[in-house]
Order: sequence, then C-alpha cells, then structure tokens
Amino acid sequence: MASAQFDLDHLRRWIGKTEQASDVVTARLVVGLIATIGSGSRDDLEVPIAMHWCLAPPMVPMSELGSDGHPARGGFLPPIPLPRRMWAGGRLDIHDRLRVSDVVTRHSEIRDVTVKRGSSGTLCFVTVDHEISTERGVAISERQDIVYRPGETGRLAAPSAVSTSPAQPRPARWSGSVAADPVLLFRYSALTFNGHRIHYDRCYCRDVEGYPGLIVHGPLQATMLLEFAASLKGGRTPRAFDFRGVKPLFDGADFTLNAVEDGGALRLWTANADGHATMEASATW
Repeated sequence: MASAQFDLDHLRRWIGKTEQASDVVTARLVVGLIATIGSGSRDDLEVPIAMHWCLAPPMVPMSELGSDGHPARGGFLPPIPLPRRMWAGGRLDIHDRLRVSDVVTRHSEIRDVTVKRGSSGTLCFVTVDHEISTERGVAISERQDIVYRPGETGRLAAPSAVSTSPAQPRPARWSGSVAADPVLLFRYSALTFNGHRIHYDRCYCRDVEGYPGLIVHGPLQATMLLEFAASLKGGRTPRAFDFRGVKPLFDGADFTLNAVEDGGALRLWTANADGHATMEASATW
C-alpha cells in the first residue's frame, strides 16, 4: 500500500486524543504473572515491575473487535489502513513499584502519528504516552511505540522477519533460556486480556499474516528482560528501561535473555534459537 493512499492529515487529528482507565492490583493477577514469567516470589507477592501491562486492558464487546482480534480501529487509536499491527517498543521511567491492592489509573495520550518507508513498504508509527499513577503519585511514565505494516493474505512475511540462518553469536556476560511455548503465550494473553490472534491462532498467523508460527508478545519479552535486569542488580528496580523490537520471535523453540555491562547500565536483548536478536533494550539505575 503506497503512502499516497494515506490521509495523514486525517490520521494526525488523533494527536492529543486522551483516554483514562483504572484497575486494582490483585493478588491473583500478581501470582498469575509471577507463575507465567517464572520470576519473583509468590510468598511475599512482590509485584513484577511491568505489572501495569496487565491492568485496565480494553474490554470491548465481541461485536466491536476487528478481524485481528484487537478492538476495531478508529476509537482511541487512529484507523491506520495497514493490516499488521505490532508493539514496536517504548520506554519506561519507573518512579515507584506497584503494590498489591493499589488502585492504578492510566492516563493515555496520542503523541504522534508518522508515516515512513521501510524495506517492507509503507510503515505507520503511532506514539502513545501513558502515565500510570497510584494514590502515592506517578509510578511509571511510559512511551509506547506501535507500528503498522503492510501485508497480503497468505503471503509469507518479509524474509528478514523469518530468517532461520544462524546469526553471528553475540557475546553475553549473563544469559538464560526460556521455552517459547504456546501455553506461555496463552497465559500472557489471558493475563493482559489480549485478543490479538498472532499470539494464539496458528491458522491466522499462517494464512492471513503469513508468519510461520505464533508470535511471542513484545511486552512479554520486555517484562522478562526487565526482571532479568533487576535480578542482575540484586533485585534493584531500574530507573529507566528502553526497548525496541528488531525481529518477530516465534514459538516452537527456546529463546534466550542476554545482558552485558555498559558502563553503569545494562545492555540487554532476547535472541531466537538461531541467535538473531529479537528485542534490544537498555536499563539504567
């Protein structure tokens, strides 16, 4: 789809649009996320750092879902005329850890809408700012980057996305392995009330979006990297965490969490079974 078909002026009218939602950090949600990501303690119920991604998800009726399982476009998010939608990355500035029983309010605002040309064609980026607060004040300031990409039914995704050739090994000081199991993806989708079909509907992935397997959530990878980073610093919560997806990560094989020191910070990444980085991140304290 050519960029000339975009009414960018219309899409940019969404800039400045806001919404607000609230939820409660329940013990059940905390235990569920701890059990899913394999990090933290179920005994003291320490809330995982990225717990906010499980809170106040959009809950629209089935009749208001798009064909991809997401809420239909044109509400809070602009109606981007591209079929593939993914969380491209973002940044977290962490001011306070959430606690069980916190009432959490998320204030969201569309910051920008841009159209660019990439190797796979026209790309549209939507930047959303979130402020996550409790009665103690702002807990997390977040920038969320969403990318919309072209695609055709039944056509294999871009070769760079599905390459299986081994990568040149990237040395890591610390590394851990995670099984990219369909049950892991299901549990995280359930915790976040995420209906996006790319995470659980294998036929949809193959026949509609052209991927060879289910896609591991970007926020799930980021959550695991955040917890990995904190564990390497004696449990201390990072002050800031930047992350971006560089390649889809598919189910069916183990992937790794990796880290190296970078001054006083940590440089982190997830890598698939062939050694290709799928998400890159940095954490600072």
